[in-house]
Amino acid sequence: MSEIQSEQLKAILREADERLESASVKADVEDVRIRVLGKKGSLTAILRSMGSLAPEERKELGRLANEARAEIEEKLSLKFEELTRSEQTARFAGEAIDVTEPGERIHLGVRHPITLTIDEISNIFMNMGFSIAEGPEVETVFNNFDALNAAPNHPSRDLSDTFYITKNTLLRTQTSPVQVRTLMKEKPPIKVISPGRCFRTDTPDATHSPMFHQVEGLIVDENITMADLKETLDAFAKRMFGEGVTTKFRPHFFPFTEPSAEMDMSCFKCGGTGCRVCKGSGWIEILGCGMVHPNVLKVGGVDTEKYTGFAFGMGVERIAMLKHGIDDIRLFYENDMRFIEQFK
Repeated sequence: MSEIQSEQLKAILREADERLESASVKADVEDVRIRVLGKKGSLTAILRSMGSLAPEERKELGRLANEARAEIEEKLSLKFEELTRSEQTARFAGEAIDVTEPGERIHLGVRHPITLTIDEISNIFMNMGFSIAEGPEVETVFNNFDALNAAPNHPSRDLSDTFYITKNTLLRTQTSPVQVRTLMKEKPPIKVISPGRCFRTDTPDATHSPMFHQVEGLIVDENITMADLKETLDAFAKRMFGEGVTTKFRPHFFPFTEPSAEMDMSCFKCGGTGCRVCKGSGWIEILGCGMVHPNVLKVGGVDTEKYTGFAFGMGVERIAMLKHGIDDIRLFYENDMRFIEQFK
């Protein structure tokens, strides 16, 4: 091994020591590693020059170079750990928490009144043995109208009432399509409710919104009668608004039920004597209902000679407005926390 190469190794060690001594950040340590041990580093260059030496000199230079490499790598590691600890100490000192400072108050959100009303309605019916069924908000014309026995010229099919996406696809105008999907998927006995959002091309005002919520109910089984419907909905009204309310049913028309009815209940505010809530009539219209039309049952392949059923649908916003004395449906959608926080 030549004296020149020996001196070069010593110079490399000295330079590495000096640079590591003055290193103040981990980037400086990495720079030393690249200068000495990298592909173009000074120690690597010496190792590449070994090919011109005699075998004995090559062996000796290789041993000394490897010892120098090991020494430098150890010093690099120690310096890196030292700087890491220093940085952590400085960061911890800067992040120290003054436990005497007052904490920031965390503002907790509240559940929306629509959500609360849906949950309350759902719990009442689930306690009666109903289960929850869900369906998509983007529906087919078949499920939304045809399967529900709506005539081709029914006004609800008009563009003035329904949001169409394509000729055969729309935003559902009611949760009744879930009734169709359930009938096609399950076999009787069926006992479900289906809460969800619906869409109609209404102009927003105090009592109308293009987006609203409904809860649909469906029972299909043997020997289901109008008496079962009336008893079920009467029980719901009493649990929702109080045991003192009474109900009455008025004939109505829905294409998917026959016979059809609208249910009124005695005003829970005035007890039927007349007030602002019931507009002086003593009665409040609350939902629509009826016995499932045989044509709807046939869509699901239900034997209409063996099974009958009833269905009902109610507006969630209407229930919430009645129960809490809210006079403008738009308040539900404005996200004003002063309004929403009243329902804690």
